[in-house]
Amino acid sequence: MRLANINQRLVIKGPQGYLDVAEASQGRFGPDPQSPLADWAAFSSWTAEFLASPEAAKTPGVSTDAATVWGPPVPRPAQIFAVGLNYRDHIAESKLEVPAEPAVFTKFRTSLTGHETAVALPDGLVDWEAELVAVIGRHCHRATRENAWSYVAGLTVGQDLSERRLQLTGPAPQFSLGKSYPGFAPLGPELVSTDEFTDPGDLELGCKLEGGEVLQKSRTSEMVFDIPELITRLSAVCPLLPGDLIFTGTPAGVGGARTPQKFLAPGDVLVTWIEGIGTLRNPMVAP
Repeated sequence: MRLANINQRLVIKGPQGYLDVAEASQGRFGPDPQSPLADWAAFSSWTAEFLASPEAAKTPGVSTDAATVWGPPVPRPAQIFAVGLNYRDHIAESKLEVPAEPAVFTKFRTSLTGHETAVALPDGLVDWEAELVAVIGRHCHRATRENAWSYVAGLTVGQDLSERRLQLTGPAPQFSLGKSYPGFAPLGPELVSTDEFTDPGDLELGCKLEGGEVLQKSRTSEMVFDIPELITRLSAVCPLLPGDLIFTGTPAGVGGARTPQKFLAPGDVLVTWIEGIGTLRNPMVAP
């Protein structure tokens, strides 16, 4: 199952392209892209039944063109968790030791944006961080490794954009602020349910500049703390709520660790991909 947020309406990927959920379900489910997370099991059951029916093939698709507004597939998460230093090659390029516990911080909801949305670069040094993002599908408190995947609704592509000067300011780094400017959490274009993957724990991910060099390329199996481990440790402290996002960390290749350093500039187009999920495209513009 693949969901998206097109022109602020919930759509699913069907045989004829994207289908408007409110129309296809005859009002059983509303148009709000956040609404499936309120009862993920019921929504998943309806979607599977509908897509297997003759009606799906008869339902006209939603048109997409240059004027289409792609929102984040989960526009209003209650909580956004993010994890630093979670790939061994990124830890090595940062000249740090492998942490014994996940390095957890937050990104604020106002930083969310979608596919094909321009990001206004603030003054400073804005870096890229390609990330797999897990979306929680039901209330989760004190999960175990054995049942952790059952709490995941799906996976999507994310970027943890980071302004390095503010992030590293002060005696205590300002990770959450430095990573939460407007547009600093691009997400999408689709949310893909976990049953679409042969192995959701081993996916290629990376990012590049459009028309230019590949900046990052790795596999999610290289995480120090995989998704079940992150859910287990986070939910031991904080109840996880339907729609919560977990940015799971980035591999090597960030601009701040290069010699010489390299950062995003107006006119750059950042293209981020994850195997089996899709490609997220974001132009960078002047403020």
